[in-house]
Amino acid sequence: MGSTEELDSRRGRFAEAAKFHGHICPGLALGYRAAEIALERLRSGRSEDEELVTIVETDACGVDAIQFLTGCTLGKGNLLIKDHGKHAFTFINRRTGDAVRVIGNPSFDTNALDPDLAPIRARVFQGGASDEDLAEYRRRMERVVEAILDTPAETLFSIQDVDIDIPERARIFRSVPCARCGEMTAESRVRVEDGELVCYACSEEYTRRR
Repeated sequence: MGSTEELDSRRGRFAEAAKFHGHICPGLALGYRAAEIALERLRSGRSEDEELVTIVETDACGVDAIQFLTGCTLGKGNLLIKDHGKHAFTFINRRTGDAVRVIGNPSFDTNALDPDLAPIRARVFQGGASDEDLAEYRRRMERVVEAILDTPAETLFSIQDVDIDIPERARIFRSVPCARCGEMTAESRVRVEDGELVCYACSEEYTRRR
């Protein structure tokens, strides 16, 4: 679990990640731990530019913690989303070529940390929670998150060193006007229809799949 100093430091940094995200939740805590583990395994600090690349396979809460802790962001182009609906994250160190994939351990169930949380959470999400319910929900959520922050890494995740092709660095593309809406669009994101350059939003999707 680590020393008291390490746990205190983890909680302090997680509190900053929660401010960035907007609230605390198990998903955010799991994303935080995944990023923390990867930075340690890759012997890397926070990515100021594109020193790190992260490929995430979900668009859930944990991704915000990963952005916060690693410095991999959509805007810099070193956070890539492949939404497979999996709590699986691949972290790559461009300088060393090392990569690690951190995957949620099927044997770890956040619901088991507090089986009584689910009915209270349902009332909160459905808008039927009382003030007492809300207070109890926050208390229980904080305890679940604390448990995740204190749980050994190997209990939370399967952690694998992987060989992977390093994605190319983000590129800046020329913008061109869409022939239909007139809005400027990166030339890498236009299609040709009837000889005209058309943005994705204006183009007609073609598929023969059923």
